[in-house]
Amino acid sequence: MYNGFPIDIILLALVAGFLVLRLRSVLGKRTGYERPPLPEQQSVGLRGPAAPVIDGFAEPERARPGRPIPPPHTNVGQVLSRIAQADRSFDPVKFIDIAEASFRRIVTAFAAGDLTTLRSLLTPSVFATFEQAITQRAEAGETHLTEIKQIVEASIDEADLLGDQAVIVVRFVSDQENFTRDRQGQVIAGSEAVSEIVDLWSFERSVNASDPVWRLAAARSG
Repeated sequence: MYNGFPIDIILLALVAGFLVLRLRSVLGKRTGYERPPLPEQQSVGLRGPAAPVIDGFAEPERARPGRPIPPPHTNVGQVLSRIAQADRSFDPVKFIDIAEASFRRIVTAFAAGDLTTLRSLLTPSVFATFEQAITQRAEAGETHLTEIKQIVEASIDEADLLGDQAVIVVRFVSDQENFTRDRQGQVIAGSEAVSEIVDLWSFERSVNASDPVWRLAAARSG
């Protein structure tokens, strides 16, 4: 029996150690100073995150918390299905994202008196109303300040399809600072405190139009 030094075992150990070092150099290792992985960033545009793909087919995008979609068996859900049949690009989940982005832009533009932005997002009649309010505000020396802290909920309340004209009413529940100051800087409307505000906004668009913009056609308090 051979009782010499086990050189074959040592060689195998050296080879294994070399492979471990190579893998660690390629894959890297986590240390106490390594920055943790960043969470997935949310899209700041009008498009939502890409839908997951399973077996080569994209799953429909799912509604986010606070952004419920009416079920297909409801009256509103059936109208949304009709809109989707007339306009293959329509998707209720994406529409909510678009409506929420428009809500933020319109509220901010109205406070700033930005007529250029408002003209692109409002129907002509609503734009005329907003323009008049902004003009009267400027003539009175008033300033309007609005800051949306959070949109708590954005949900589809009503929907209709009249010919090729689709109308969708969205209920927004938001936390805002919303107030108006006079020439002397005194608050004459609204409050500097953060308040919950409920708005019902009607968006409309022709399902046959090449223009993808859903424009604000009416607005009222909820």
